[in-house]
Amino acid sequence: MKKKNKLIALFLTALCVASFLGGCGKDSENAVSQNTDKASAKKNTAVTLNEVAHSIFYAPMYVAIEEGYFEEEGIDLTLVTGFGADKTMTALLTDEADIGFMGSESTIYTYIGGSSDPAVNFAQLTQRAGNFLVAREPIENFDWSMLVGKEVLGGRAGGMPEMVFEYILKKNNIDPAVDVSIDQSIDFGSTAAAFSGGQGEFTVEFEPHATSLEEKGDGYVVASLGEDSGYVPYTAFSAKKSFIEKNPETIQSFTNALQKGMNYVQSHSAEEIAKVIKPQFEETELSTITTIVERYASQDTWKSDLIFEEDSFTLLQNILDEAGELEKRVPYEDLVDTTFATESAKKVRP
Repeated sequence: MKKKNKLIALFLTALCVASFLGGCGKDSENAVSQNTDKASAKKNTAVTLNEVAHSIFYAPMYVAIEEGYFEEEGIDLTLVTGFGADKTMTALLTDEADIGFMGSESTIYTYIGGSSDPAVNFAQLTQRAGNFLVAREPIENFDWSMLVGKEVLGGRAGGMPEMVFEYILKKNNIDPAVDVSIDQSIDFGSTAAAFSGGQGEFTVEFEPHATSLEEKGDGYVVASLGEDSGYVPYTAFSAKKSFIEKNPETIQSFTNALQKGMNYVQSHSAEEIAKVIKPQFEETELSTITTIVERYASQDTWKSDLIFEEDSFTLLQNILDEAGELEKRVPYEDLVDTTFATESAKKVRP
């Protein structure tokens, strides 16, 4: 009887030990899982990106966001729209943003202004102007000379949209200050509404406003500033020099994610791109997004890589100079760092 009780006792002891070990195993698994989650959370670096505007013109960036490329590269991205290059640059310089996305002319202005910690361009996204000339009636064979003596709703003085517009006029032997009446009094993003309301005979519009005017029958795209101005370094990503020096891994990861977005738009149809970026433009019909993407793709808007070449920087300064907005020439190597884009072009293959 004693032997039987002893065996029962041993059995119960073994059962308790097994139960205890099983519980420990689960606790260990939970601990490992929690540690893994914490490690995963730690590897994602928070980055605030301030964009000059929210436009389909910047499709590769939105593809990178929607396809999860930033997460793949360990970036926890927060996107903020600045609604103007001046506001985006201010956010960058005051550390409200880690990275700014805007026209590179802003980095030149800041540098000339004597900034001790200038914004440096490290990745170029677009290589064409993204705006279009819209007329009140269709014009089958448009010529820029048709603007002589007309009123055109233009852009902010010193901004890329206006400077590229004036650059094209000068290429066509038209004096912007004498031959054309350019209204620069209307805020960015409000010109389309003003045009619908009867102001101006022509207007210079970004998308989706150009297509929206067409869909409403209020205007008709008659020319592409991107095609007529040639290849121009229209928008780029920049960060303060000190931020780049302190966070090279973050800048590289950010650039890698962008390059994946560039690869996508180079290898997919307008319809496929439109479907991917649709969540970024919930109030815009998919068909409209597709039309706009196709319009931008057909004029070779997006580079295949993100490298900001010296020739492009020189052309940018030529445009600024002709517009009377450049006090002095700025050294390319002071405001452009191609290290990260070059590495991404090698590492991130389609």
